[in-house]
Amino acid sequence: MGVEMAFIDFPLLETDRLLLREIRLSDAPNMYSYFSKDEVTKYYNLESFTSEKQAEDLIHRFHQRYSERKQIRWAITLKEKDQLIGTCGFHAVEEKHRKVEIGYELHPDFWRQGIMTEVIEAIIQYGFNHMQLNRIEAFYDPRNESSGRVLEKNGFEVEGVLKKRYFENGKFVDAAISAILNENLR
Repeated sequence: MGVEMAFIDFPLLETDRLLLREIRLSDAPNMYSYFSKDEVTKYYNLESFTSEKQAEDLIHRFHQRYSERKQIRWAITLKEKDQLIGTCGFHAVEEKHRKVEIGYELHPDFWRQGIMTEVIEAIIQYGFNHMQLNRIEAFYDPRNESSGRVLEKNGFEVEGVLKKRYFENGKFVDAAISAILNENLR
């Protein structure tokens, strides 16, 4: 196994409540339903969507980046209902260094239910056990306390804050960086 194996057949992951599968173009309406909400994009490097076509374009980008071996982005669905409620995955894949960045978002109707904790646990297990990653990093706005907490629950440790790291919504914003190493997996 190794990083390259994740790009041969799209990996399907399962948790107690969830199925993490490849994103489909038919998921665009559900993706639009939450990416059009300001509370979802508040800390996301993306403006709120104003059309379903933006969701379709994003799905095409996810597929393109997967084919280029740069990103794996899973659709988050409840097992009993194959309906997209969010996405998660690895981007900034660096095969040589066996390192990735993690990213995720979830429809607000599903916030505070432990779903993202369950998702992150599944994908870090996959990353370390199947892709043989050494390091998984997360960059997030330090004001996004919920994101920091969900990472901490999954064993990520804050390594610092990068001052004015990103330009979002017309201003520079800080980025906290946290990471988990394969050797520190609980």
